[in-house]
Amino acid sequence: MYKWTMFGVFCLAGLLSIYLILFTLPSKEEAEQEAAFEVPVRDIDAGAAETLLSQQNCIGCHGGNLEGGMGPALDKIGSTLTKEQIYRTIMNGGNGMPGFEGKISEDEVINISLYLAEKK
Repeated sequence: MYKWTMFGVFCLAGLLSIYLILFTLPSKEEAEQEAAFEVPVRDIDAGAAETLLSQQNCIGCHGGNLEGGMGPALDKIGSTLTKEQIYRTIMNGGNGMPGFEGKISEDEVINISLYLAEKK
């Protein structure tokens, strides 16, 4: 009986693995496109970035001085994330953070990404 139970568990694990590989992994083209994305280098408008951070309710989770709170601290985020990773997080959200794609312009997201990437 024990052998049949283990065989059944093994088969289910194999089927689950096959399903995950076929349906949840990004395609090669998607992975290459995501890896190839680069945030354009521009002059940073720190005042506009700080204003957007406060207007978009970022300070509610990340704190008034970006020291963290409910969300992670952003005062030194540039030492752990690249500007592209920051950009994707702002656009798509994740880990409880809402995505801002369509809510603020791409230029504003780029400016905030560059501003936060400089914080090391």
